[in-house]
Order: sequence, then C-alpha cells, then structure tokens
Amino acid sequence: MKKILVIHGPNINLTGVRQTDIYGREGIESINRQIVSRAQECSFECEVFQSNHEGAIIDKLHEARETCDGVVINAGAYTHYSYAIRDAIALLTIPCVEVHLSNVYARDEFRAKSVIAPVCAGSIAGFGKYSYLLAVSALQSLIQ
Repeated sequence: MKKILVIHGPNINLTGVRQTDIYGREGIESINRQIVSRAQECSFECEVFQSNHEGAIIDKLHEARETCDGVVINAGAYTHYSYAIRDAIALLTIPCVEVHLSNVYARDEFRAKSVIAPVCAGSIAGFGKYSYLLAVSALQSLIQ
C-alpha cells in the first residue's frame, strides 16, 4: 500500500481554539480523522505529524524521502520564510502538496508569499479542512 505523510506546522495543533473566525471551530483531531479516512478511501496508508519546530519538520521531510510516496504540508507561518523547509521539500523525489486552511491571499499581505510553493506539486488554500482532503485526492492522481 502506498503511504502518505501529512505535516501540520506551527500552531496547527490549536486549530479549533485559535482564531476560530479564520480557522473554524473544528479541532485538529477531528480533522486528522477525516484526513486519514480520505487517505484510506484513496488506498493510502496515512501518517499525520505535527510540530511547532522547524527542525522537526525538516527531519520528518528527510525521513519521508525513504518511507513515503507523497506529502501534504501545511507549514503554517514557515510557509512565508523557511528556506530550510523549502530546501527539504526540494530534496524530495515524491510529490508534495502545500495546503492552508484559510485563504492566505485574502489576509495579511505577507501571507500571499510562499517560499515553498515553487518546490511543491501544487497549492490548495482557503477551503478549511477540505484543503487537506483535496490535497489527498490530488496525491492520488500524482502517485498513480
């Protein structure tokens, strides 16, 4: 069975609690269950990982090079300035899809710039939890 990795970056662990007007009231555990369920529907094994630490995210991306067939990443604020995460994604020989719960283009100006987008297969933003579910579906077509 093909395996995918879903990475949640900083503060995503507080989804459902922080800025509910932007990110919604549904907690990350509920969203994770739906991601795993969608992955299973696509015949994927799915590992979900969350960290508030840049180095831990980079280590997980390095590990994914050997253990996974695709990656979905919500790098949170690291999206806008982490060249280290960008470089780790660029090392992948598997597809990586960038996701965001909110529409980053309708928010603060700095959020419209992603340093990781150029090394990802695509980006999905603004659909709440469905951004993740759409990304899993996208991986299904990219990995087959």
